[in-house]
Amino acid sequence: MERVTKPLAGLFKARQREAPGPGPYARSLRLCGEHLAAAEPGAAGAGGPQARLTRAIGAFAASLDGPAADPFDALLQVGERALEAGGERGLGLALGLAESAAGIRRRSKGAWRLRGLALDGLGRGDEALECYERYAALLPDGRPAPEVARRTDTLRRRRECLEAAVALFPGEGAELRELLGEPTSTTAVLAPRFDAYVRARVAGHGPGDPAVRRLLALYGRYRRLVERDLVPDPLLGGTAPVDVGGLRALVAGRTVCVVANAGDVSGSALGAGIDGYDLVVRCDEFRLRAEGTGGRTDLHAVTLRGDTPWDGPAWTQRAGVRLVFGDPVAGWRRALRERLVPGAQDHVADASLRRPLSDPALLGEDGWGAAPTTAFTVLRLLDFLDASPRLDLVGFTPAGRLRPREAEWVGRRATHVDDSKMRIALR
Repeated sequence: MERVTKPLAGLFKARQREAPGPGPYARSLRLCGEHLAAAEPGAAGAGGPQARLTRAIGAFAASLDGPAADPFDALLQVGERALEAGGERGLGLALGLAESAAGIRRRSKGAWRLRGLALDGLGRGDEALECYERYAALLPDGRPAPEVARRTDTLRRRRECLEAAVALFPGEGAELRELLGEPTSTTAVLAPRFDAYVRARVAGHGPGDPAVRRLLALYGRYRRLVERDLVPDPLLGGTAPVDVGGLRALVAGRTVCVVANAGDVSGSALGAGIDGYDLVVRCDEFRLRAEGTGGRTDLHAVTLRGDTPWDGPAWTQRAGVRLVFGDPVAGWRRALRERLVPGAQDHVADASLRRPLSDPALLGEDGWGAAPTTAFTVLRLLDFLDASPRLDLVGFTPAGRLRPREAEWVGRRATHVDDSKMRIALR
């Protein structure tokens, strides 16, 4: 594909010299040429989104000389392929082409839709919302495509969360208030500032303050809206997403045990007792030996580790709920797409549950280090939800299976320890 891309870049340089400055497609031609010239060797590959983008650019160039072809439609097709290519360069090209298209035809529905999607992808939510609204206003029935309607609703609700949060403390948060007044503020800037705003209010007023409780609810809603995909993922084999409230409902009133992945548990005779709990929780990679470990897995909690957590083995073992912890959200989302197996779970936890220890909308605790154990993370989450009459650890009585601070927390909260059954009760 490199042999195709480089001649195209040369063709665009020649066409740029020939194209008159004020021509309606001159700017689009230049943007495409610059994109091709800056492409890394071999980036287009033999197929995939980059190759489709390169072919669309070639078709656009050919349409400028073809009397039967419509360069405007070809221009929008390049924009769509640039959206598919993604990344800052792809989205930047899509935005530039959308701006050119809107300049050529001010009432083009496709141009305003493309511009909104590109701005949305770049995190410029307020500008994207304005474009989506322009697009909808141009439709005969005012009803946009489903993905645009969904994003319009999401962006409006995100904005409402921020405005309501700032209004709770009128004399505080001047920096966040100023950012909300700037239409070009991006999510990458707003989200961490909102996070800092929430932490400052919790520290200053205390978590029991009614306004702080309302603020935390708004923050949780905002984070879920930010972390939504631009297009919803299809459910895998009937798998249903579950949020914080859904998880609480699933565990409410049920006895729960968190089982260690340890040889002494596997070699024990604790299996019948483990299976006697209403909900059995297992962590990360585990092996079952029914006599020792029990045979059920009602909730599987796993923590993503390393720079490319999506490259790990697929989660093939059957579980009622798959609960995946990880940050950042892009890597977490990709890991779910790559590693979830259709039909291997009934529910998968959504983004609101991916970092419960540090998320101010849940625990908001920063003292557990960069790599808390999965067992402690899920235990702390279940304890926080406070929906189970019995919450036990099985196989964690020997030292070293939790981090020192985690073990200290468990020791303080334990109501009973039974070494013979390797059981620690927290209820």
